[in-house]
Amino acid sequence: MSKKKIMKEGLVVKRAQAGAGFGLYTTDAIKKRDFVIEYKGEIVPTATANERGTKYLFDISTRRVIDGSPRYNTARYINHSCRENCESEIDGSHVYIYAIKNIKEGEELTYDYGKEYFDEYIKGHCKCGHCDGSGKVKKNSKKKTKKK
Repeated sequence: MSKKKIMKEGLVVKRAQAGAGFGLYTTDAIKKRDFVIEYKGEIVPTATANERGTKYLFDISTRRVIDGSPRYNTARYINHSCRENCESEIDGSHVYIYAIKNIKEGEELTYDYGKEYFDEYIKGHCKCGHCDGSGKVKKNSKKKTKKK
């Protein structure tokens, strides 16, 4: 049984701090594991999506893709980061975004776009601020580690 998902209030699109165009920011704190937003758009065959040439494509299976390019898809403004604070979960033809850590008010929402997308479009010029541009996380990048 699928739970009804309601978009988190308090999300705003504005210029991204890392110079990656626009980003999606929260105006309220978000708790770890909270649902944040759904990635929306037209569901099309992969071949059709490849012909469109848009960068807002989200694979939901080997044959189907969500074309998230319409502006009503606020989730399209979530940028890539090598130290993400959100993750996606595919449930049938839906893609839900959840917080994977507590997110402070005013923080940009990010998730890892995945190795294939990273290697094809981002590698060499990643602007997440946590890596050297190649996906290799900088030693001085802030990371909370668990004590054993």
